[in-house]
Amino acid sequence: MAVLRELRRRARHIAPPVLAACVLSYFAYHAVQGDRGLLAWLQLRQDLAAAKAEETQLAQEHARLEQRVGLLRSDSLDADLLDQQAHALLGYGRPDEYVILLPEAERDSR
Repeated sequence: MAVLRELRRRARHIAPPVLAACVLSYFAYHAVQGDRGLLAWLQLRQDLAAAKAEETQLAQEHARLEQRVGLLRSDSLDADLLDQQAHALLGYGRPDEYVILLPEAERDSR
């Protein structure tokens, strides 16, 4: 009986710090690993940086296409671009012309 009483007395002194340590560990773990924790925040920052880079790339592509469309408008028609588009779409050329076909990746960069 004396051993049991001694264990209960010591448990009363040890239980609050152990419980506090468990609660603190729980919140610390979720502050780092949780859905809104530090690692999730870092992942969101990386996703945001990638999305901004893609937005910049798409904005440049949009500007390039806008410029090309602007050259085909009737008020500022570029004859060379019109001729190039006619040859590309229709596949026609004059007998004195040489046609050099570029690989797809090289054509897209122009």
